[in-house]
Amino acid sequence: MSTDPPLILDIDGTLTRPDRWGIDPRVFDPLWNWNGPVVFATGKAFPYPIALCHFIGIPQLVVAENGGVVYTDDSVTITADRSGTQAVVDAYLEAGYTLGWGPEDTVNRWRETEVAISREQPAEPLREIAAELGLEVLDTGYAYHVIDPNTSKGNGVRLVAETEGFDLTNAVAVGDSINDVSTFEVVGRSFAVANADTHAKAAADEVLEAEHADGTLDVLERVRGTGT
Repeated sequence: MSTDPPLILDIDGTLTRPDRWGIDPRVFDPLWNWNGPVVFATGKAFPYPIALCHFIGIPQLVVAENGGVVYTDDSVTITADRSGTQAVVDAYLEAGYTLGWGPEDTVNRWRETEVAISREQPAEPLREIAAELGLEVLDTGYAYHVIDPNTSKGNGVRLVAETEGFDLTNAVAVGDSINDVSTFEVVGRSFAVANADTHAKAAADEVLEAEHADGTLDVLERVRGTGT
């Protein structure tokens, strides 16, 4: 019986609709029917990919907050300390800037290890403050993420693979941003969708002709049944 290779999938820019915001529902059935592990590796807050797994009906294998939170084997692993990122945010706010998400800030409300700032806010003072405190600012194309430099999606993906017992050399990853580069470095095959940034395109084994979910769906069709 043939199996499908392990999938490591980004969300924003990778599973999204080519023409507007939101997850493209065409990805649901292929992922539900996938005969192999499916790992969501995202910069989004931890509850989002967990909810997506529930919604699709697949096991919860999640690398969230750019590797800061990992869920596998029914347990949560926190790989970064929120206090450092909070100190950067506090200094940024004290300097007179805002995070840009409004008073309720649902973007950060449930984050446990990092903070995301709207790309409409000034980046340079944020980077300066983060550097002074030994942290980094990652521009994913959707937000500025203040992160621990020792945290990455790739490290989180390694933890999932070790726990679940699958070989990353057989895994296929699809992504669109600089935060997917570390994932591309640990898998056997990597694909950047056509809308990917220059970092992801340079790191990927192949740059796809199609954008967003269109590109991802092309990959799923090509690699189905090629697992070991």
